[in-house]
Amino acid sequence: MITNAAEYEKAEQELRDLEKRLEELQRSHPIGLKGFTKAGIRKMIARIHEELAIYEGSEEAREPESRFPSTGRVSPN
Repeated sequence: MITNAAEYEKAEQELRDLEKRLEELQRSHPIGLKGFTKAGIRKMIARIHEELAIYEGSEEAREPESRFPSTGRVSPN
């Protein structure tokens, strides 16, 4: 679980590294080869996305307006 900004940055770097590795595998191995490896990398990517989202949600709860100045636009949600 990500608990601070340093861990957040580390997770983002790990995410970029995994995405790069997945792209390399997809280029070098056609569909059907290394399927379990690709699936494992996709699972790790999904896990990191979840952890980043949880941390971002907790940061927004602590500092809802101060980190992101208003643009004057209305959110579509």
